[in-house]
Amino acid sequence: MSSEIPEVEVEGDMIRLGQFLKYASLVDTGGDAKAVLADGLVFVNGEVETRRGRQLHDGDIVDVAEAAIARVRLLG
Repeated sequence: MSSEIPEVEVEGDMIRLGQFLKYASLVDTGGDAKAVLADGLVFVNGEVETRRGRQLHDGDIVDVAEAAIARVRLLG
């Protein structure tokens, strides 16, 4: 994986993890988000995260099973 992490710009001061996974196209559906979270395949800033409602903030890095990764860039 390249060291360059793509940034996904989001309006607002915060976005929830489940929403971000879909918005950033890291998963296709809310059901997919629920499944990868339940399976422990989602990492936020290097730590396993299983809560869909986790609040993400500017600069957080979201990684799904080391296959898809994005940095949160909040515009609010």
